[in-house]
Amino acid sequence: MEVIFKKPESLSDTITHYCPGCTHGIIHRLVAEAVDDLGVRERAIGVAPVGCAVFAYNYFNMDFHQAAHGRAPAVATGIKRVLPDRIVFTYQGDGDLAAIGTAEIVHAAARGEKITVIFVNNAIYGMTSGQMAPTTLIGQKATTAPEGRNPEVNGYPIRVTEMLNTLEGPSYLARVSVHNPKAVANAKKAIKKAFEVQVEGKGFALVEVLSTCATNWGKTPVESCQWLEENMIPHYPLGEFRAPKEGK
Repeated sequence: MEVIFKKPESLSDTITHYCPGCTHGIIHRLVAEAVDDLGVRERAIGVAPVGCAVFAYNYFNMDFHQAAHGRAPAVATGIKRVLPDRIVFTYQGDGDLAAIGTAEIVHAAARGEKITVIFVNNAIYGMTSGQMAPTTLIGQKATTAPEGRNPEVNGYPIRVTEMLNTLEGPSYLARVSVHNPKAVANAKKAIKKAFEVQVEGKGFALVEVLSTCATNWGKTPVESCQWLEENMIPHYPLGEFRAPKEGK
């Protein structure tokens, strides 16, 4: 019998700890499929964050390094510079990358480090029970903003991809989502392209993936996908912000 769909070799058989309705599992698969498609699993080194994906090293069938909170880009930079033939990537949430790790991601991008960054944005701190994150939307409720985010008190949500797009260092920047099948297909293309940029030695690549957090949003999985589409995408528009020019 012909096999037309199977688990990627770059994923382990470990059952994940993610909540029902969480889309981390989908994003893990897309990363693993990209690594498999490019045939670089034996050269790949991932850097796990502190946050919901802290156990990513158990879920991917490849070498992994655990970084301190927010320091994944710095750790990935060190690995890539010492082992330039490896395919090095970070997998980070919005609390890890956009809060405590803001300096690391900005300067890694500004230097044009030849790494790939998968940035999962679910607009809230997931692992620590739903506190407000740098990406939490105006009016969105969190345990530390029970009446909703107030810009006069909390400031405005940070659009990370747009911010990095002001720098000269990045080679590839994109924002995608995984809230429906069409979005997942587009996300797969962007993630694979971000790895291709590194394989071809073209520099820094980041894909921001809009994700759900049904538990901390207090919604069902279906409601969460609808909320993402209706609320997150208008503030965080999807698309490629920068891509290498053909032949360069």
